[in-house]
Order: sequence, then structure tokens, then C-alpha cells
Amino acid sequence: MNIQTAFTPESLNLQSSQTVQDVVINSLNTAIVLLNHELEVMFINQAAESLLELSEKRVKGQRLPAKVPGWKGIESLLYESLQTGQTYTHRQKQIHLASTHSVTVDFTITPISENEWPRLLLELMPVDRYMRIDRDALTREHQEATHQIMRGLAHEIKNPLGGIRGSAQLLAGELPNAELLEYTGIIIEETDRLKTLVDKMLGPNAPTEMKSGNIHEILERARKLIELEADYPLDITRDYDPSIPELLMDSDLIFQAVLNILRNAMQALDQRENARMTIRTRTERQFTIAAHRHRNVLRIEFLDNGPGIPDSLKDHLFLPMISGRPSGTGLGLSLAHTIVRQHRGIIELNSEPGRTEFIIIIPLELPTL
Repeated sequence: MNIQTAFTPESLNLQSSQTVQDVVINSLNTAIVLLNHELEVMFINQAAESLLELSEKRVKGQRLPAKVPGWKGIESLLYESLQTGQTYTHRQKQIHLASTHSVTVDFTITPISENEWPRLLLELMPVDRYMRIDRDALTREHQEATHQIMRGLAHEIKNPLGGIRGSAQLLAGELPNAELLEYTGIIIEETDRLKTLVDKMLGPNAPTEMKSGNIHEILERARKLIELEADYPLDITRDYDPSIPELLMDSDLIFQAVLNILRNAMQALDQRENARMTIRTRTERQFTIAAHRHRNVLRIEFLDNGPGIPDSLKDHLFLPMISGRPSGTGLGLSLAHTIVRQHRGIIELNSEPGRTEFIIIIPLELPTL
């Protein structure tokens, strides 16, 4: 059998309406869209349907810019490519889709002139996952370096604090006037407070109570506590997947991580009109964390309609002592990140004015520590 006869619809068990080219193009991970000179969709492969959240039936024969209105500037760029005959490539372009979801892509526009009317071949490669892996690796490096510094600093702080506290206790026993005990009491309280703060900066120890538990019970405990703490009307929507299996975890630490994230959102929403939060759970298949690909992961999403996080803070938000509030300690999110890392997971952040999303992702096949 020669090459020409080897790849035929019959040899590949294809339907008569299918061609080898259709099968190959639809099997590509790269999203491909073919447009005519009026920017109407002539062909869209399955990867493009999934990426752009558009079915072939809905979009074929329709103008692409009208179907992806959140893709700013694409229409003028497509027309420019038609007129000049030049190929254009753009890196890390963010596209806002109809579902309010956004994706980041590298894309190339290639003009094709086979007949009287030119066509455009649009290739899109999603890069969110690669950017996330790079960002997570950088965050891990920064946190590890920061923790090394904090360990040394904590040692230098806690030693004299112990001496100060002990001396204050001895002094309290020698004071002739009971009214002066108030001052030694302040010294002892403040040294204890500083010691607690240093311990928090170092983060919790590795999980010690790794047991199977229901993540939704933990989320409900944290939700009820946040609703009690909020001193303003706060609407919290729950969107749980009941099919999620039990997770091997330290329940107390995971509860603390969830509570810190919800409390951060509650504080950002303080006194905001129509304050809303959503807690959503899902599973996801074939997800990469720290260069290791997991078959199944748990995905917990925390969304709020707050003011968003400033761009200047986004890359440093999980580091100790970084806070967007004047009264914040900058420890809550850092502790949450440390706890999730101890469970072999990651925390992702997507934020813009009016919509902030924290996502905890933890492998479901977590090994016993």
C-alpha cells in the first residue's frame, strides 16, 4: 500500500463526508479559523470552537468580529491584513468572551490569495496555562526566598523578645507598687503580640492531620463565619458540584486558607452597594502544577464584585506583608498560599474592576505526606 492510498477516508474508517484534511485539522490543538474577504467564517476547527466558545453552526457564515465583541482591535487588524497582504503576529493578547470569561492567546493572521477574493487564515494558541505555570514558578521562588529571610529575621527577633518578656515578669514580682504592674503587663502583652506576628509571618508547619474530608463542609463553615462577620448586606451564592469526592487534607489548615480568602473579599466589598460573592467548586482533568501533570484536580473559585486589585500588587499579593489596605497586615493571603502549596496546590488570581477571582487548585490524587 503506497502513501496515497494509505490515508484515505476508507482506510481511516471515516464517513464519506469527511476528508483526511478535516480529521487532521480538527485534531490540532491550535485553533484555526478561515475567513472570507468580508470577515465571515468559512471554517472553524474544534479547537477554535472550544477556545472562542462558539459552535460551527452558530458562527459559520457570520462575521467573526460580531461574534467575539470582546476582542478589541481585531476587525481593523483583519482588514489591514486583507489590504496589505501582510502576515501579522501578536503575542499575549487578551480576549473577553461572551461568558465574561477571558483567554490570553498568541495569534497569527495570514492572508491567502488563491482566487479573485482573498481569504484570511487565523491561528490562535492559548497561552494562559503557560503564563500561569511561569507565574506560579516565579511566585514560589519569591516566597521561598522571602521565607528564608523571614526565618533568619524571626530568630533574631524572638530571642530578645523572650529575654524582654522574662525580665518583665521578674520585674513585676519585685515592684513595690501594684499600680506599676500595668506597665509590666503592657510589656508582656506586646512581646507576646510580636511573637505571634512573627510566627504568622513564618506560616504554619506542614500539615499533620491528613485525613479524607468533604471540601463543601469546610466551605460552608467559612461562609457562615464570613456572613456573621460582615456588618453590611452581603449576598453569597453557592455553586457546588456534589459529585466531587472527598479530599485528603489537613481540614483545619484548608479551612484557614479558605477563610483568609473569603475575609479578604469581604473586606474589599465593605460598604459596597450590591456586594456579591460566589463560591464555586468543580473538577478539572489533566492539569499541570509545578511541572507535574495531574489527572484530576479540585478547583475552588471565589468571585466577588469588588473594586479589583491594583496591577502594582497582583504579582506580589501572596508575599508576606503585602496588603492593599492601610490597616491590613499582609499575612492572610500569604498564609493561604503557603497552606495550599503544602497540599501540592496553587492559588490563581484574576482581577479587574468589578470582578476579582481567586482560584484554589489542589490535586485530587494527593499522596499521603
